[in-house]
Amino acid sequence: MEKIGVNLKIPYLCRMDIQPIAHFESPLKSKFGIPRQSGLVEELTGRIVFEKPFRQSEAVRGLESFDYLWLIWEFSEVKERRSKGVEEERRNLTVRPPRLGGNKRIGVFASRSPFRPNPLGLSCVKINKVEEDRLLGPVIYVRGADLMDGTPIYDIKPYVTYADAHPEARSGFVDEKQWEPLHVEIPDKLTVKIPSRHFEALKATLAQDPRPAFHDDPERTYGMPFLNMDVRFRVKDDVLTVVDLVGAPKETARLVDDDTVETQQ
Repeated sequence: MEKIGVNLKIPYLCRMDIQPIAHFESPLKSKFGIPRQSGLVEELTGRIVFEKPFRQSEAVRGLESFDYLWLIWEFSEVKERRSKGVEEERRNLTVRPPRLGGNKRIGVFASRSPFRPNPLGLSCVKINKVEEDRLLGPVIYVRGADLMDGTPIYDIKPYVTYADAHPEARSGFVDEKQWEPLHVEIPDKLTVKIPSRHFEALKATLAQDPRPAFHDDPERTYGMPFLNMDVRFRVKDDVLTVVDLVGAPKETARLVDDDTVETQQ
């Protein structure tokens, strides 16, 4: 036990048992290719579906008057930490941010790395609409999320400008390292395979450069899952070229809207 304050004592290691309140549905089917921050690809659409105990309209009453949400969620695909002991996690408290080229270490608490003592993510997403579903209850449709399909969500809070917006704030190494998106080229013969309402989202996601930060081999072909397709691409200088789309896009109305799926014509 460690004494805190005057009369209060708490265990050195406190634990809180929390359960997901919702999960995220997205065209991004793996952690590879997910934008490294929320808001970078506003074209990306998805939706928040509540777990059964929380499928009540009262839970989102008033949410329609807000434009943005904070999501607290789990890096559920980061399995490396599952095999580590607590002491090893405490010793390994530095990470290599992609923004710094993947070869410079900083403190984990000065980063947004998924490799953390507690694998929790924080994202600010734009509310597109809130609709009541006959089976699922209230469903929140959002834009700009950096969450993969199936991500568990532990809490939702509205974004408020008076407390959350700090446009003049410093951003550490992010201010020092400028970054430009890639130019994306998709041949016409492949463009026609992509559902039209997801075309711009795919291009914008690829422009963020899904490769690991330390990779720079123009001859290497990468694959990124998107709508159950394997999007294969190469990068040379600042140009990303899609060289193949393997598989057929598979989506249902659940991803975004209820309109029919169309491909690029």
